[in-house]
Amino acid sequence: MIDYPTIDPILVSISPLHIRWYGLAYIAGIMMAMSYLKPTFTHQFSLSKDQQSTVMITIIAGIMIGGRLGYIVFYDLAYYLHNPSQWLAVWNGGMSYHGGALGAVGAMVYLARHFKVSFISLLDILGIGSTFGLFFGRIANFINGELYGRVTDVPWAMVFPSGGLLPRHPSQLYEAFFEGFVLFTLLHFLKKRCVLKPGQLFGVYLLGYGLFRFFIEFVRQPDYHLGTVLGPLSMGQVLCVVMVMGGLLFWHYPRDVVKHPS
Repeated sequence: MIDYPTIDPILVSISPLHIRWYGLAYIAGIMMAMSYLKPTFTHQFSLSKDQQSTVMITIIAGIMIGGRLGYIVFYDLAYYLHNPSQWLAVWNGGMSYHGGALGAVGAMVYLARHFKVSFISLLDILGIGSTFGLFFGRIANFINGELYGRVTDVPWAMVFPSGGLLPRHPSQLYEAFFEGFVLFTLLHFLKKRCVLKPGQLFGVYLLGYGLFRFFIEFVRQPDYHLGTVLGPLSMGQVLCVVMVMGGLLFWHYPRDVVKHPS
């Protein structure tokens, strides 16, 4: 067993302002994604610096709104219907990756129409750009001691402060490695070395994330208030099945029909 490295979730506290690692993870993920994609925005989409700033702000808004609504709808709808005052209380936790992904896709719909560029090609770069946020977000989950794994006796198990006295899988680190680092490496290789049709890179992203998370969920502790929702499957796994199906469609039927949205 490995000792869990207790780290204060609050990096800096200047009353009443608290700077949390989780918030910094969002910022780091967005900034690194924008830096990596800057040549693509500049040369492929011919976007100016101001326009790229608009892209960043729009994506952030889509992720935040979608992530919060996704958590409310997918994971705890009954509670929030009875407590509408908590809908905006993101400081109490409650963001859904799948909701954030849908919000980001919605942002791409707006950006494609606004700048009159290819929606499908925007999805391709959305996928690879998302891996930065996935990596830092899962590291932040680990620092917060949340979304930990199931009880295990593997040598690298850890006892999380909020997870009881038994050692558990550090599943946040598994997700950071596979959904962040490995998936980015695969997508970067395909983007640089392979000739793909529009939409296929996004298809690989959906397939990769969906499969990685589906299998990691078997060692991740399900949400206590939700448990499993379809036999042995968690809500996250059910949503990942949908992602994998979408990934197969994008890979087998790539197209770029929305070149200049009206």
